[in-house]
Amino acid sequence: MTYNLEQGNTMPEKKIRAGAVSATIWNNKSKNTEGEYKTVTFERSYKDAKGDWQTTHSLRVNDIPKAELVLRKAFEFCQLGEAA
Repeated sequence: MTYNLEQGNTMPEKKIRAGAVSATIWNNKSKNTEGEYKTVTFERSYKDAKGDWQTTHSLRVNDIPKAELVLRKAFEFCQLGEAA
């Protein structure tokens, strides 16, 4: 799947989770060339005081090992595909 703002398509190629921490892989089409490239976004989910789900890019100390894991798996997926 591709991420292309002009077409309104915002479906990720893959989302990798470890608890509340996730890395999302996007496949993008270049505007200047015919090529494609991947990007990775990273976030942590939490419930706010009202009980609603929110996301942040800030980590608690205990989230760091999970962040390392999901980012490593995202890199493996980008390099090796589904075989990772």
